[in-house]
Amino acid sequence: MRLPRPLGISGPSLWLPPDRQSGAEAVARGLVDAETVDELGYTGLPVAGLAPPEMAVEAGREALSAAGVDPGAVGLLLHAWIHYQGHDLWSPAHFVADRLGADGAVPLGVQQVCNGGAAAVELAASRLFVEPGLGHALVTTADAFPEPGFDRWSGDYGIGYGDGATALVLHHLPEGGGGRPADLVLHAIATVAAPRLERMHRGDDPFGPAARSLGPKIDIRRTKKAFLRAEGMEAFTEASTASLRAAVEACLTDAGLSGGRSAGGDKPLRYVVAPRLGRKTVDLAYAPLLSGVGGAELLRPGADTGHLGAGDAAASLAELHARRMLGPGEYALVVSAGAGFTWSCLLVGGV
Repeated sequence: MRLPRPLGISGPSLWLPPDRQSGAEAVARGLVDAETVDELGYTGLPVAGLAPPEMAVEAGREALSAAGVDPGAVGLLLHAWIHYQGHDLWSPAHFVADRLGADGAVPLGVQQVCNGGAAAVELAASRLFVEPGLGHALVTTADAFPEPGFDRWSGDYGIGYGDGATALVLHHLPEGGGGRPADLVLHAIATVAAPRLERMHRGDDPFGPAARSLGPKIDIRRTKKAFLRAEGMEAFTEASTASLRAAVEACLTDAGLSGGRSAGGDKPLRYVVAPRLGRKTVDLAYAPLLSGVGGAELLRPGADTGHLGAGDAAASLAELHARRMLGPGEYALVVSAGAGFTWSCLLVGGV
């Protein structure tokens, strides 16, 4: 999506629970084998004691405080997640808004699986331009993957799932250049989907009357095996590569950085940030394409977080800011991906 003008991102926050489960502990408990732990490359996965919406409230408080934004100034709150939020037939987005005191906000839930956080940013950006008087948009994500219903280490191929929450404030930049406008600046967002791959997470399973009616535990490996038997790995690889390339190129073009370079020929694209997937998955599915973008350094975050469900992109934005990795005139391309499949790229700059 080509933005009419850049938007500000303030207070990007990553909230992680204090408890961790190391790979060695998971192996000792028989949750995963040592070879898989090595391929994943995670030092450990955070394990929550709070429900996901409660974590989202914690992240939201941090984001609003860091941004200097009163909860009453939030006109839109978008909450994204992939896994159970703690209650049936219930809106976690409204819970987050209520607990934060964002009484004037319209809460919306976003379910685009692991791409949900990036999708929420894109939706918030669109709404800000359509409704200039909206004020501030708060985007939160939160997920937890507890036993026995979810196997965080071995329930999927090439991904370990960590518990945590993220939040950020999206807003218009002040006119006239007065003051510090934001922590990061959002210049472009691009999203590409390949709906023909939805079967990767459905497989041959019949439609059920309720969650986990086919078994007591979510088994993503089963559905992926069914897809690969029917379609073959090549079908997924071709669609994934083409879609990711299209998202990257569209985002850079919309930001005026075709090939990672500005019109003046310099190289302002400093980083390309991969999703928080396992090391082997990034090596095979993302590094071959992303390593060649504009001479930028490829970052592989998540060794200490694992995959954060809908929160990967926002977590990377939070870390880019917290570590002061972008100076004025420098950019990072943050890549997000989710089942369905959908790929999004966010081009952000330093201030």
